[in-house]
Amino acid sequence: MTVTTSGTLPDEVYDVAVIGAGVVGTAIARELTRYRLRIALVEASDDVGDGTSKANTAILHTGFDAVPGSLESRLVREGQRRLAEYASRTGIPVEPLGALLVAWDEEQLAALPRLAEKAERNEYYETRIIGADELYSREPHLGPGALGALEVPGESIICPWTTTLAYATQAVRAGADLHLNCRVESVGGALGDETPHELTTGRGVLRTHALINAAGLYSDEIDRLLGRTDFTVTPRRGQLMVFDKFARDLVRHILLPVPTALGKGVLVAPTVYGNVMLGPTAEDLDDKAATGSTAEGLDFLREKGGRIMPELLDEEVTAVYAGLRAATEDDDYRIRSHPGRRYITVGGIRSTGLTASMAIAAHVVELLADSGRDLGAARELEPLRMPNIGEASPRPYERADLIAADPEYGRIVCHCERVSRGEIRDALASTVPPRSPEGLRRRTRARGGRCQGFYCGATVRALLAPEAPDTFSTSGTSGGEPSLRPEVGP
Repeated sequence: MTVTTSGTLPDEVYDVAVIGAGVVGTAIARELTRYRLRIALVEASDDVGDGTSKANTAILHTGFDAVPGSLESRLVREGQRRLAEYASRTGIPVEPLGALLVAWDEEQLAALPRLAEKAERNEYYETRIIGADELYSREPHLGPGALGALEVPGESIICPWTTTLAYATQAVRAGADLHLNCRVESVGGALGDETPHELTTGRGVLRTHALINAAGLYSDEIDRLLGRTDFTVTPRRGQLMVFDKFARDLVRHILLPVPTALGKGVLVAPTVYGNVMLGPTAEDLDDKAATGSTAEGLDFLREKGGRIMPELLDEEVTAVYAGLRAATEDDDYRIRSHPGRRYITVGGIRSTGLTASMAIAAHVVELLADSGRDLGAARELEPLRMPNIGEASPRPYERADLIAADPEYGRIVCHCERVSRGEIRDALASTVPPRSPEGLRRRTRARGGRCQGFYCGATVRALLAPEAPDTFSTSGTSGGEPSLRPEVGP
């Protein structure tokens, strides 16, 4: 049960290695640790959830609009139930707001009954078509001209960062080795029943009996290292705009468009952090590292947002970001077992991967067992409770009992997001600690607010620096205000 970021890899043969520590890879690793196996989780980045998983629309889907009968439909449906229950147990922020699929013209209005019927084919029976009057009574700030909507009450918003981190934390605590900064460069071995795979990485060779490819955008490239050319990943960029918390009262539901062939389209949705999000775009690219925003993309979002909710564009934009989805030639997940090679591909996991993650993990473990791998008896994992970074439940700065027991929870470092020194201290001492300011932001929200770290950035960087061991002195300054520099004295 180790987390490594440098140095030579262990000289041992793992039972199973998972390539990719996004939300799907960490979920698979967590599920595998329920069995007494030696598990390695290998990630090219210096943190978990640092690729597609960190930059999505953060919706816990019902799967109402999936392709009926598809593997994705089944796993999203099952995954939604699993993740909702897991989030409740572990403290992952979730808010069940429900969604409204808004029709803006007669053609879209005519499509709503078909979408309701599609939802039933996906075993979701709670949709309801509402007229314009009810729609505007429920969303009074909606732009003019909407004709009606399909209500999907089961849709929720969720924290994708805490979800991935919870999976990784539980996996490591249960015995998995997490190897970061460990990009896979080639794969050899596995020539017979007993010959292990040999993964050549930037940190040396890692050997494993079984291999699971959950490399997201790079899953096709990992497949090619094993001689397979079954699919190609096309990075589909989604640019998004995040509006200030003053915009939160404008929106009561997740506002969805009628979907197109490229995806679910541009939505307006609250976040569990108290902001409002507009996006995403859907741009098929060639570059798997093109996560920058563009003027054209943001103009497109403003145009769409101006129709959906004109008042939203009067609010301050806190941040813009872009994520890349792993689109393939198919409309379904590309999950395939290759028993002869002791290898499973988990590819083509697009925007629903967060929702389906736990069900995907269970499905992969079933495939592993079906391939002849003796997993033994499953065990229950030790309970886990994650720090709360959502707004629906009390944060540490709001809890007098917590602050009385430990004043560090009352010493605010990031004033925009109300992040305390106690939370940063806990994150740095956690099972899977952050290695950068961005990693710390995903664990605490520090530097994620209106000023984007302009005021707290230097302090946050100092707290991250290993040469500041006495940063977390419990002494305060007059009036209870936090110091703007690390504590170095008694």
